[in-house]
Amino acid sequence: MKYDPATAPDPDKWLSTDEGERFAIVIAYHKRAKVRLPNIRQHSTLHLIVENQIASEMKEVVEALDRLLAEGLDRHDAIHAIASTFAKHLYNMVKGEVDMSFPNEPYLKELQALTADSWINEAR
Repeated sequence: MKYDPATAPDPDKWLSTDEGERFAIVIAYHKRAKVRLPNIRQHSTLHLIVENQIASEMKEVVEALDRLLAEGLDRHDAIHAIASTFAKHLYNMVKGEVDMSFPNEPYLKELQALTADSWINEAR
């Protein structure tokens, strides 16, 4: 299987592929594309997490993806926008700023508020 973030992988095939193999194909994509990254493993891990959430039909993630695409982002940028939201949430969890009784709640709320404009403006 080859990975291209511009095209959604088949969810059943994606989820039935070993996690380590999925990670390897995401890394291979970035190497093929000659994307220069400070940390290819970290970056690819975030791609993997978001692709897993989409393939698993995590409602808020799928809705955010659809909204970002409708607002003009390409699929790869939409993956980055969602991954950025997840990374911030993870950072807040590590800092102890997330109520662990409902650890996903802040992430899901941030996804609902995520727009192409908010992500683009934040990235500047």
